[in-house]
Amino acid sequence: MTTILDAALTTVRAPGPAEERRHVVRAARGVFAREGWTHTTVEAVAAEAGTGPETVEHYFKDKGRLLLAVLLEGAAAVAAALTAVAEEHLAEVTDLERDLAALGRAWLTPLIAFPEHFAIVRHIGAETARLPAGVLEMWQSAGPRQTQRELARRLRGLADAGLLDVADADHAADCFVRLVVGGVVQRSFHGAVPLSDFETDALIESGVADFVRLFGPATAR
Repeated sequence: MTTILDAALTTVRAPGPAEERRHVVRAARGVFAREGWTHTTVEAVAAEAGTGPETVEHYFKDKGRLLLAVLLEGAAAVAAALTAVAEEHLAEVTDLERDLAALGRAWLTPLIAFPEHFAIVRHIGAETARLPAGVLEMWQSAGPRQTQRELARRLRGLADAGLLDVADADHAADCFVRLVVGGVVQRSFHGAVPLSDFETDALIESGVADFVRLFGPATAR
């Protein structure tokens, strides 16, 4: 089955050595992370890659397609990491609040593991109006929404086991992200300003308590 990510990458891929293309994407990731969308140029990416602008343009016809490739690659990596986190922490739940808090802490690890990706996310949040049409939608589909669908599937499993009372698993997944990790993500500016362990734990535990009040089994409320 062709995924949104596969289809998107097909539109920006040109013939040529795969490793050279990957090298250009890596270089572009670094430049976009430092400079953002507006101030990044093809020439700067070429200099970072140690090649000429014509090489960058051979693989990516314009800066918008280059940004899309960088964002989708990062989104796929983060989504894969978070899918693994959900599988690990929700496979066997014995103490609902404790295990959800552990999931919340693990959910934040990509902020550290993928710093350049989240630096780009910070930039595009400030440059939304200037971005090429479709870039945000494709990134959201390949990254945050894909991750939320996987989390929803796991939460539905907890509901089937009687550990949660969930009518709409997608809504529950959205609430988990907003309540449990959203405060940390916002206050740390997507990991740019790390919070203390104490503050992180307090935000997560408060969010979990709110989540359980909303979606815990009726007998526990």
